[in-house]
Formats: sequence, structure tokens, C-alpha cells
Amino acid sequence: MRKIFLLSLLCLGSLIFAFEEIDALFFEARSERNTERILQIIQTLESRGDLNQSSELLTILADCYLEYGDWGVAKEQKEKTLEQARKYAEAAIKLDSQNGKAHYIAGAAIGRLAQYKGIIQSLFMLGDFDKYINKAISLLNENNEKERLYKTFALIASGMRYRDVPWPLYDYKKSEQLLFEAANLTPNYSNIYLELGYLYVKTNNKQKAKEMFQKVLEMEPHPLLVAAHFSAVKTAQEEFEKLK
Repeated sequence: MRKIFLLSLLCLGSLIFAFEEIDALFFEARSERNTERILQIIQTLESRGDLNQSSELLTILADCYLEYGDWGVAKEQKEKTLEQARKYAEAAIKLDSQNGKAHYIAGAAIGRLAQYKGIIQSLFMLGDFDKYINKAISLLNENNEKERLYKTFALIASGMRYRDVPWPLYDYKKSEQLLFEAANLTPNYSNIYLELGYLYVKTNNKQKAKEMFQKVLEMEPHPLLVAAHFSAVKTAQEEFEKLK
């Protein structure tokens, strides 16, 4: 009942929410990939007079834009949306240089923005990506449930970087190491095994790739990442069929 009440106030543009309440609503909206709720949270946060004085609120807003840019916005709007994610994450870091979640979001936004740049420009962005992601990994506390999840995200992002970026050189061993570190932290997050599957496809290890994709198909969803899981299942099924 309280959650329904909070969502109703969001629809009315209420500005009364504490950080913990908005954070909870964001996690639910992300788990469901609910575009309407993400937009409501964005609108609420951007209308707050205290936004630019709060690293925590700026971080949630940046995270909203990162998620919205990933799955909620039309293709032609993705780059602009990810730029907003980076802007708000960097503003959060200016207020609190020890904000590990904001470092992850800044790095992830840069990594996704690189897809829209030319090869040369995207390589120049690699230094900023590494800086933010490595800082996130060092700062995030794996003994805190939500910070552990973001540390997992950062390890996955770094693993994908060593798997997919040709400069300085591909490092498949490093990629595997980072992805297994992520799996050790959050073993019930299916996207880790999806990315390991892609790694083994790339290294021509068909049997291991099939094992990873099969694992995704057999897993239950992480309770905070339900829609992401079902998206991973769909992709894993397609990739598994290719390997038959």
C-alpha cells in the first residue's frame, strides 16, 4: 500500500521523497524495466531544488538516465540520454569523490556512448572509461548488498572491455578473470554467464560457450533484475541455437 501511495505522489510531481524512498522506487522500476516509472522519477528529481547539493540524488538520476538510455528510449535518442547519465554522474562525483556507484555509472555511460563515436574518438574515451570503472571497483563495498551489485556491474563492464576493445590488445584471460570475479560476488545474475558465453564464442571454445548459455536458460532471475534476466534468457537461447 505504501509503495502505491509513493507512486501516486510521483505522478503528481511531489518533491517530498527521501533518498531511500526514491532509491527503492528506482530499483523496482529497473527490475521491471518500467519506462513510465523511470520517467516519473527523472521528472521528480530534476524538479527538486536540492538536487545539485546531493550526490546521492544525482546518482539516482544518473542511473535513471543510464537505464532509460539502455532499454527505454528510441534509438535516435540514446546518445543524448547517455550524455545526461554521464553529466549527472560526474556532478555526483564532484560532490563526493568516494561515490562508487556514480563512478560506475559515469564509466558505463562512457562505454555505451563510445558505440556512437568513430573508432579514433572511441579509443580516446577508453582512458576515462578505465578511470571511472577501476575507481568504482576499488570503492564499492561488497559487504553492502546494493554496493555489491554495482561492483558486480563494474567488473562485468571491465571484463567486456578486455574482451571487445582491440586496443591496446584483447586480453581474454583478463576478461575471464573479471567476469568470474563478478560471478563470485553475484552468482545469481544471469548476464554474467551470458557475457562469459560471448567470451568463449570469441575464443572458439564452443563447449564452454554452450555451458554458459545453458546456465542462463536454467537460472532463476535475480530479484532486483528480473526484466534483465528474461532479456538475457532470450539472447542466450538464440546464441545456444547457433552453436548446435
